[in-house]
Amino acid sequence: MNPEASMTENAASIEWLISEGLTPYPHAIATMQDRVAAIRAGTAAEQVWLVEHPPLYTAGTSADPADLRAPDRFPTFAAGRGGQWTYHGPGQRTGYVMLDLTRPHGMAPPRDVRCYVNALEEVMIRTLDRFNIRGERREGRVGIWVADRARGTEAKIGAIGVRVSRWVSWHGFALNVDPDLGHFGGIVPCGIAEHGVTSLAALGIPVTMAEVDSVLKAVFAEVFT
Repeated sequence: MNPEASMTENAASIEWLISEGLTPYPHAIATMQDRVAAIRAGTAAEQVWLVEHPPLYTAGTSADPADLRAPDRFPTFAAGRGGQWTYHGPGQRTGYVMLDLTRPHGMAPPRDVRCYVNALEEVMIRTLDRFNIRGERREGRVGIWVADRARGTEAKIGAIGVRVSRWVSWHGFALNVDPDLGHFGGIVPCGIAEHGVTSLAALGIPVTMAEVDSVLKAVFAEVFT
């Protein structure tokens, strides 16, 4: 089989779904589990599912209970993904990426979770670049950061938390478009207390979610083809 043809077919077969309104977190988990099982069985296409959630906190498998600073502020859920505490809420674009990782996907070769995570980071970096924001990786930290070199500070704008079940991925990324940044105060985001969080809106980029979605889809094709 021609590897390039295989990768093109993979990209073409990925289904995109954008949910309107706010998606309850338990519904998202159940829906992903069903889709992952179907992808594994060969009865459903791979999928990228874009949602917004009502305000909530999720705990990854490495979450420290002490990092939940306001346990009664919003509902909390054990996510089952990697990582620590994360906030989800309106104005944040959460992307659930369900791919068969036994197959090549552009920058992500088969059965390479590290490269897969790197590719998700690349999607956010390129998306931010389209809006003239320089998103950056940090050694030892998963996610995307924005540096204010004049002040010597930085803030997180995009988070990643994935799970891979028998080589099918689920969970994914969260990009801060225009969420209430004060809601992050109820947790230590991703276990990193010394840096803050930011968003496109806070950086002076007033874009709509639809505009972000359009760029995400185009960039995803670049990275995963």
